[in-house]
Amino acid sequence: MKRILITGGTGLIGLKLTTHLEEKGYEVAWLSRRIQNRKSFLWNVERGQIDSDSIEWADAVIHLAGAGVAESRWTEERKRLILESRTKSTKLLHDAIENAKSKPDAFISASAVGFYGFNTGTNLMTEDFPPGTDFLAEVVKQWEAEVQKIESLQIRTVLLRIGIVLDALGGALPEMLKPPVAAPLGSGDQWMSWIHVDDLVRMFAFALEKTTLQGTFNAVGPNPATNQELTKSAARAVGKTYVGLGVPAFLLKFILGEMADMVLGGNRVSSQKIQKAGFQFEYPKLGEALSAVYY
Repeated sequence: MKRILITGGTGLIGLKLTTHLEEKGYEVAWLSRRIQNRKSFLWNVERGQIDSDSIEWADAVIHLAGAGVAESRWTEERKRLILESRTKSTKLLHDAIENAKSKPDAFISASAVGFYGFNTGTNLMTEDFPPGTDFLAEVVKQWEAEVQKIESLQIRTVLLRIGIVLDALGGALPEMLKPPVAAPLGSGDQWMSWIHVDDLVRMFAFALEKTTLQGTFNAVGPNPATNQELTKSAARAVGKTYVGLGVPAFLLKFILGEMADMVLGGNRVSSQKIQKAGFQFEYPKLGEALSAVYY
């Protein structure tokens, strides 16, 4: 299994995963809306178009594509894009795989801990817990349902429910540290299940290479932190002033609308299942993860 087709290759995770896999000797190609300055195949999710040669070429598919959930306010149009960029792209891949003469051996898909709902309190969420009922939970539920249809094609399928990704160049950290001083959001007591970006990239490679791995796994580190703990530790790592007085919930809701629920709520998520499968974290503790991010 040497030829890997990646969707969402230009994103934060996709770029790092591409480099990681190529360093391990894999040949990587991207599915993209436009020709890239690397091996790529064309697709257009909105038009339902995909280069069928991409599936014939691939030994495995890693599916990362999806509109960012925190890039802009959740208008009805934005919510539609967030959902359909995931469900329609997965259906397009399913149909292409179903019709391909030569099918990939594995399909590894991103998912999200948003599956469990905006706020699950102090409960330690395992993969067996049911989905939440809010907007993001419904998005992930429908997304995963489309991925599971690929599994029905007798293809080894792995879903990685990703938490908050720690990286200096993208994801939550730059946004948290953008204001002049760092402060928790709301009460600051809400749980944040984080993972260092390098561990996440290694987890995707692990899912690719461990051929007995199948099913759904939480892609989070083993030591969740509260919003206050994460904010304070991140501020310390970059030398920014930390103020313990939280940003009021009403202000966040005024600025962000419904999207504020995503940061005011939280999930305490277990990584035990992927660890029992044999995955080992390089950065299991928050302090060392942040040190690796910023030094």
